[in-house]
Amino acid sequence: MHDDLVQQIKGDPNYHQLVKLRSRFGWALTGLMLLVYYGYILLIAFNKEFLATRTGEGVMTWGMPIGLFVIAFTVLITGIYVRRANKQFDDLTSAIQARVQA
Repeated sequence: MHDDLVQQIKGDPNYHQLVKLRSRFGWALTGLMLLVYYGYILLIAFNKEFLATRTGEGVMTWGMPIGLFVIAFTVLITGIYVRRANKQFDDLTSAIQARVQA
């Protein structure tokens, strides 16, 4: 019975669509995160002078707001993924479950 259920799920077109969309979206967000994170690391490695430059008359340097941007970007893309997962991915999962249970 278990193998039959697995074959039903694998044969469902909604399952293939879910896997394709989720995988493509996940890899796109992963690529963006890697670009931002490694961009920051490379900036630290090769342009320390820029990061040490003060932003104004105070003591804050450019390294702080850029570092905070990396953290905020991480939270933002996590929120984007969760929103899409709760909307589109959950709808596809529900359609798969309804078809298998019928």
